[in-house]
Amino acid sequence: MSLFWRIFLLNAAVLVAAGALLLLGPITVSAPVVLTEALILAGGMALMLGANALLLRVGLAPLQRVTRAMTTTDLLSPRPRPEVGGEGEVAALIETFNSMLDRLEAERATSSARALWAQEAERRRVAQELHDEVGQTLTAVLLELKRVTGHAPEPLRAELAQVQEITRGSLDEIRRIARRLRPGVLEELGLVSALTALATETPTPAGLTVRRRMEKDLPPLGEEAELVVYRIAQEAVTNTVRHARATLVELSLRRSPSGVELRISDDGRGLGGAPEGAGQRGMRERALLIGATLTLADGATGGTDVLLDVPVRNGDA
Repeated sequence: MSLFWRIFLLNAAVLVAAGALLLLGPITVSAPVVLTEALILAGGMALMLGANALLLRVGLAPLQRVTRAMTTTDLLSPRPRPEVGGEGEVAALIETFNSMLDRLEAERATSSARALWAQEAERRRVAQELHDEVGQTLTAVLLELKRVTGHAPEPLRAELAQVQEITRGSLDEIRRIARRLRPGVLEELGLVSALTALATETPTPAGLTVRRRMEKDLPPLGEEAELVVYRIAQEAVTNTVRHARATLVELSLRRSPSGVELRISDDGRGLGGAPEGAGQRGMRERALLIGATLTLADGATGGTDVLLDVPVRNGDA
């Protein structure tokens, strides 16, 4: 039965019941209407309207669930789906809405994966150019400065030595940027070594301590999952260093019941109800690519707690 006929029959049932009461009951209407008759008619009208409202609310309750789902659904992870209820067009509307969410989730996963892997390829290209072009050029400059310093008069040697140190520092910085863009240690030595290098090499302000706890015997995750874990850890640590005003950040990687668990905790100022930024959204999109669960919350004793639970797929184990 269509929604139109359901509403029509509900209203018709109420009106027929009200008409039957007027015809068969002891109620009479005088001209002019007396107070008692007016009160009886008003009460009957209120009862009829209340019954009509109650029946309509019951009949349209599934639409209210769909409305709440439309306003509260997280487009990055649109689950759970609204429960299919009602009949006819109402049930069809809920099923159509769920199908739309399925298509949206599949399309977002595909487009996000395409964009993120393209981003990784661009990072790899830029890192390679920094290493091969800029790095080699600065190395040649450094060698030439060393040669010139050996033949320069004494008053210029100190100045040339200072230029050498500036050039050497720039070369080290370019190499560090290239490693952040393309974590070669991840490809060569694995996730544990890459996270250890991240915790060690990340520049930290004075007063901030980085602690790490890495379990060695971890289930294999696969190349894509390891890259996602590394990038999320990199983003979380960078956010802590830049914005958290923390004195301690702990990075841990351990086995979990479903696979591998990454946790980054700090004692900084916490999220504080701030709106989700581009970095946090990027972390969530990366986690969805590998079916992982990402939780960002205020820590129990202050600060921020980032928890990533990565399931182990059958093909990885």
